[in-house]
Amino acid sequence: MDDFDFDLPREMIAERPATPRDASRLLHVPASGGLADLGVRDLPALLAPGDILVFNDTRVIPARLAGRRGLAGIEVTLHQRTGLARWKAFARPAKKLKPGDRVDFAEGFSAQVAEKGEMGEVILDFDRAGEDLMLALEAFGKLPLPPYIRQGEADERDTGDYQTVFAREKGAVAAPTAGLHFTPDLLAALEARGVKRATITLHVGAGTFLPVKVDDTDDHRMHQEIGVVTPEAAAAVNAARAAGGRVVAVGTTSLRLLESAADPLGTLQPFDDATDIFITPGHSFRLADMLLTNFHLPRSTLFMLVSAFSGLERMRAAYEHAKAAGYRFYSYGDCCLLERTPT
Repeated sequence: MDDFDFDLPREMIAERPATPRDASRLLHVPASGGLADLGVRDLPALLAPGDILVFNDTRVIPARLAGRRGLAGIEVTLHQRTGLARWKAFARPAKKLKPGDRVDFAEGFSAQVAEKGEMGEVILDFDRAGEDLMLALEAFGKLPLPPYIRQGEADERDTGDYQTVFAREKGAVAAPTAGLHFTPDLLAALEARGVKRATITLHVGAGTFLPVKVDDTDDHRMHQEIGVVTPEAAAAVNAARAAGGRVVAVGTTSLRLLESAADPLGTLQPFDDATDIFITPGHSFRLADMLLTNFHLPRSTLFMLVSAFSGLERMRAAYEHAKAAGYRFYSYGDCCLLERTPT
């Protein structure tokens, strides 16, 4: 784990996104050669006609709920839907809960603890299902900002800021943050450039915020997340690749789903399942040629992923450059365009 550590001053963590979104800075990290300080609006010039951008179209839901078990206050953060009325969640304080307990979130809106797991995880059976449950979350839940942004406390502005312009499929509890940089104008410029587009869905879970508590990455267990690659999306990516276009994953969530759904020959297959893929240096990538991503936490699974994609020493150097150049870090920060280092 010490290989993936670095120092970052607190003031470099972005509290709000750039305005407009595509005004963010972009650090271009080619497979070899020098780094380039650019802007997100330079992205069309960095791509070629026939390349394909793969976006994650998940939509963040108000997954934080404050409730009570009797007189005890309980907060839960949903992180994976396992049924129409059943969710896995992290509870605080979990020690006050046991299977069979009822947690009341509002008058007439409650859930029963079906199971209790490790590290504060519980399984909740809600008193309503499907769209009725989503409506209750919209009424009584809060957006689950990452804990390093204003202690995780979202406000009204975050309701729009923390969704991508192409967010569609409800189910995430964290935004696919590389997608936050895109605007209708930037998408139009990419289309005019001849860059193709495909959307897949990975419902990002709260497990993405969990710290790695082991010394050896081999001992870390990733939480599952639900992903969907439609036959149409798979066909679009495969056709672009067959025609010589590069596959550009927009965000680590898109990359993780592409790697989960690609076969050993690099052909993207339709997918509708859970994935707990954990990508560390030494991983042999099957499909993506480039990755657009934000700057990540030290000692995080996401910094391990980008180190696997572009090389650990290359990424350490890129992050030191970004720190010296004043880039803004994490979910609301700037981004980098990485080219995959050949293995």
